[in-house]
Amino acid sequence: MKVNKTEILNNICYTELVYGRINKKLRVDYSKSEIEKLIFNAISETAEKFIQKIGKNYYITNTYKNIRITINTYTHRVITVDRITK
Repeated sequence: MKVNKTEILNNICYTELVYGRINKKLRVDYSKSEIEKLIFNAISETAEKFIQKIGKNYYITNTYKNIRITINTYTHRVITVDRITK
C-alpha cells in the first residue's frame, strides 16, 4: 500500500496528553508549537520508503533527527515519538 505523506501532513492532529508524552520520551521541554514544528518537519523530510503502515498505525522513521513517530492511520493523531538509536 502506498503511503500518502501529504494526507498525513494535512490532517495531523494532537491530544493534550501527547505533548507531555513526547517531551518525556525525548527528554526535552518543548512548547506545543515546537513539538508540532519538529514533527511536521521530520515527516516532511522523511522519504516515503521510511513510512510504514503496520496495522492501524503509521511508523515514520527519521534517522536524521533520530526519532520514530507513531501516528494513527484513521485519525492522523500523533500517538508518540520515540528516540531511535543508531
